[in-house]
Amino acid sequence: MFGNSMLLTSYYASSLVIIWGILAMKPHFLKINVSELSLWVIQGCFWLFGTVILKYLTSKIFGIADDAHIGNLLTSKFFSYKDFDTLLYTCAAEFDFMEKETPLRYTKTLLLPVVLVVFIAIVGKIISDIWSVLAKQQTHVRKHQLDHGELVYHALQLLAYTALGILIMRLKLFLTPHMCVMASLICSRQLFGWLFCKVHPGAVVFAVLAAMSIQGSANLQTQWDIVGEFSNLPQEELIEWIKYSTKPDAVFAGAMPTMASVKLSALRPIVNHPHYEDAGLRARTKIVYSMYSRKAAEEVKQELIKLKVNYYILEESWCIRRSKPGCSMPEIWDVEDPANAGKTPLCNLLVKDSKPHFTTVFQNSVYKVLEVIKE
Repeated sequence: MFGNSMLLTSYYASSLVIIWGILAMKPHFLKINVSELSLWVIQGCFWLFGTVILKYLTSKIFGIADDAHIGNLLTSKFFSYKDFDTLLYTCAAEFDFMEKETPLRYTKTLLLPVVLVVFIAIVGKIISDIWSVLAKQQTHVRKHQLDHGELVYHALQLLAYTALGILIMRLKLFLTPHMCVMASLICSRQLFGWLFCKVHPGAVVFAVLAAMSIQGSANLQTQWDIVGEFSNLPQEELIEWIKYSTKPDAVFAGAMPTMASVKLSALRPIVNHPHYEDAGLRARTKIVYSMYSRKAAEEVKQELIKLKVNYYILEESWCIRRSKPGCSMPEIWDVEDPANAGKTPLCNLLVKDSKPHFTTVFQNSVYKVLEVIKE
């Protein structure tokens, strides 16, 4: 990721360091005169609080705030907190809570029922093994029963992905493949040996796959029926105009998805793009999106000049579209800039007349390119 420093201060990195520390201090932990269950609780608390504290300290030491918006996003899911960044996320359907249709689709393909059976079997085995370990002190018995930590890992990973998928619908892209991996454990003799003593494993697998294929084949047919190719004529016109009517070093600003296309297809410098996990880029994007606020044109222009922007690609749809109440760009800016609430959005004014601070140099049904007039 091109030396992304956010990885150094992530919860994941902090967790690995704390786990390493726990393993190194294991001999000292064993000297504590407490029960084994209490020892596990102590180590668990040490890991949890140590991870949070180390992540906070490393973020402060390195001065990294690239992932600060993630905490705010999760906070907004449970409380009334909202700011510009969190509203950009939560107003998009893919960052909303998981839609009700997803569990239904999982159930229709029998993926969810099979995973639940596997998960219950794993939990039952874990409880049984822990109880046996606490009751018996023989080392060889303990090692044999606790020799399958991968089941515990995958069960916990499933819970983590489920929580993420429910909170942020887009993250079901992690949940669905992991559910498929978990479903494969229906073949495990370790979990279902009692069943395979009575029924041949092949018969169980064949029955499950046959039942899954009823809805699965319908899903495949739906995808195969999608015929055609992507076409976006207004954007193609925009890209062609940029390539042949602007200088190679002309700097562009605009909506993040459009900027990705400008960079990729026209090879022009851009000041913002869809990699929002960067504190500097979030700050630049906020300035760029002020075009859809209710600020004065002069104020917005001066901020764009500081970013050395030559052309701004204005999209009227971004000014008027509203996925749900409070989610149009002017409404989002009302939360961030309440002083200007009630004024006419700048984008509406510039769609009608871009002068005197900007000059319209290209326009089609979707895009309007404004050249920033510099004194």
